[in-house]
Amino acid sequence: MEKINAYNNILELIGKTPLVKLNNVVAEFEGSYFAKVEAFNPGHSSKDRIAAYIIDQAERKGILQPGNTIIETTSGNTGFSIAMVSIIKGYDCILAVSSKSSRDKIDMLRSMGAKVYVCPAHVSADDPRSYYQVAKRLHEETQGSIYINQYFNELNSEAHYKTTGPEIWSQTNGEITHLVTCSGTGGTISGTARYLKEQNPNVKVIGVDAYGSVLKKYHETRELDTNEIYPYRIEGLGKNLIPSATDFDQIDEFIKVTDEESAHMARRVSKKEGIFVGYTSGAVMQAVKQLNELGKFDKNSNVVVIFPDHGSRYMSKIYSDEWMNDQGFLDNTSVEETQEIQFIK
Repeated sequence: MEKINAYNNILELIGKTPLVKLNNVVAEFEGSYFAKVEAFNPGHSSKDRIAAYIIDQAERKGILQPGNTIIETTSGNTGFSIAMVSIIKGYDCILAVSSKSSRDKIDMLRSMGAKVYVCPAHVSADDPRSYYQVAKRLHEETQGSIYINQYFNELNSEAHYKTTGPEIWSQTNGEITHLVTCSGTGGTISGTARYLKEQNPNVKVIGVDAYGSVLKKYHETRELDTNEIYPYRIEGLGKNLIPSATDFDQIDEFIKVTDEESAHMARRVSKKEGIFVGYTSGAVMQAVKQLNELGKFDKNSNVVVIFPDHGSRYMSKIYSDEWMNDQGFLDNTSVEETQEIQFIK
């Protein structure tokens, strides 16, 4: 009898996500465009990579012991990935989550057995109610716990240096000219960029930031300007602090996108390409549109964008006409993004 061809557990499916050529949504753009579709990870986001890698390294170093608790600050995706890894490896999981995270994400975390603390989004990073401070407090109060701290953990970018970067280089046969990806903790963009630039220093790396975030100005001035900070809706993009996981020297430039345009672009990608993308994927595609309008690409450009997660996590937000209307985002320009439901009686 031949050996059954099966994976030992869900974690063996992490990584090696496909690179997919974009066609309709970029039909009028200069150059060729390819999406690294991270929703093909088993936890449906790029955060699977860092959750598995950081926890594995903690085990190797003896920091994590059987029966321990893993604590993290998250906008949702990292938390889901950590909860998934914790199930397989037998750890408890406690997550401090921003109230800006979609209800879909929060419900998913609970469904994966995590204990969830929802913290107010629009408070300063050093406010005791912020999800940063709540996670730190829970770590101090919970015996036998470790705090992943993805914003200030060098293993965050190292995970992408060892996986995402080499995958993109191999999938493009070294023909990549531009990498465009969103920056939150900065792990994805920093680790991927470092690997790509080691192979070819001419690869241009462009980070996508949100209005209301401090990252773009910090990259340009190396100064944190708190006047830049104000509430915005995109999850997992931008920051009101400077994460040490971000290597700003690996990033050539930043471009900012709006909440509204990013939401519409996510819906457009889903309708035009058949790839059901999340809010941050819409942001990176909106950035590509703006960069094309600025003449950043030409016919020889091979542009890779990273779509970090799946649209199913935003059903109560950008894929809800009610939510879009409440934000003032729905108007006559968005007719192609919606479809009426016909009820047969």
